[in-house]
Amino acid sequence: MTKERRLTTSRAGRLSQLGRLAGSLAGGAIAEGARQLASGKRPSIGDMLLTPGNAHRLGERLSEMRGAAMKVGQLLSMDDGHILPPQLSQILARLREDAHSMPLGQVAQVLEREWGDHWQTRFKRFHFTPIAAASIGQVHEATLSDGQRVAIKVQYPGVRDSIDSDVDNVATLLRLSRMLPEGLDLGPLLNEAKQQLHIEADYRQEADALNRYRELVGDDTRFELPGVFDELTSQATLTMQFLDGQPIESLREASPEQRNATGGALLELALREVFHWGTVQTDPNFANFRYAADTRRIQLLDFGATRDYPPHTVAGLQQLLAASLDGSDSDVLRAAARIGYIALDDPEAYQRSIVVLLRMVTEPIHGGEDYAFGTSDLAQRITDQVLQMRTRERFTRLPPPPVLFLHRKLGGLYLLLSTLRARVPVAELAQRLIAPEPPQVPQTANPTA
Repeated sequence: MTKERRLTTSRAGRLSQLGRLAGSLAGGAIAEGARQLASGKRPSIGDMLLTPGNAHRLGERLSEMRGAAMKVGQLLSMDDGHILPPQLSQILARLREDAHSMPLGQVAQVLEREWGDHWQTRFKRFHFTPIAAASIGQVHEATLSDGQRVAIKVQYPGVRDSIDSDVDNVATLLRLSRMLPEGLDLGPLLNEAKQQLHIEADYRQEADALNRYRELVGDDTRFELPGVFDELTSQATLTMQFLDGQPIESLREASPEQRNATGGALLELALREVFHWGTVQTDPNFANFRYAADTRRIQLLDFGATRDYPPHTVAGLQQLLAASLDGSDSDVLRAAARIGYIALDDPEAYQRSIVVLLRMVTEPIHGGEDYAFGTSDLAQRITDQVLQMRTRERFTRLPPPPVLFLHRKLGGLYLLLSTLRARVPVAELAQRLIAPEPPQVPQTANPTA
């Protein structure tokens, strides 16, 4: 259930929010220091700041601010690398689901600005209570005057104009609060957050991405995408056909044949995105996938985080996959360096850890049998390997942002296939779909890799 709160739209107001939060964190640190001193301990500044209470305060304020503040949190939580305190990681991972929604009056103001004074005449019914609220906007259900049921994304006011300052302010706050490990280079991630948010904050670009993706899916009847209503779509509103399928995870109780077919279709789609199209919907949130039981179609939603990968990046990923499967350790390291995973002058221990990790990630492709995602312990072993790299070996390097988004895609897909308890012929699909040939990259004005 969404929590309602009027958005602060001015830059000064949003900076003031962060200022109040900084004061609150300092107060929490003082209280924690006093508590530890009273118990005979000599606390460090890090111990005092990294309390569950302070992590909760930070997460709550980011959730209230939405926009850029939430995007920084989401990007930091994308890499399951245990580089953040556990309490903060958990809150950041929930930011999307816990967003506050706009009150009725503020929604009406946005729609009047975008559609004019008499926008209500276009609808038989408009539900002001959102059915979803996230980092950039919220989604409303409505019925057009001709009876068509639609879903409308309404952007939070002020988000677009405050992107750069919000990102910089939140990064400063995280550094000052010492909630990030020393040595972590936030620069590329912050630049990525700004770039991605400027793209997502123009719903016309998302509409274009949705239409392009529909063309790529073509006549594949396993999938369904919503149509876009151009006359009700602007920079701050996106109106689409309402798809009323059931949550994708509800298939967990379906027959094995249905679960396996769905899992296979989702994996095949992901491989085509990366290796054939060079166009990837990188947000693996379960809510972006629905299932229409009557047509047995997987419904695909939310294309704000769609990224285009140029041919040289796709070729590099193909080489890395081939090396991880059949090459020597030196082959893996050279391929990893080409796409920015490592530098060849990185510590030898870090290079060895990357080789182990990459060979582990490609395990499902080995062998000829269907891979049972529901009973595999691969996800835990990957987590353990990354935990060792981040904590015991103290490696803080993050993959380049384009690759980090693929991590997000892969990790989310693995979790979904595990939830569905799907058995999928991974090796057969990979052999058929990951071919060393030029990918089909649609023309776009938005290269992001």
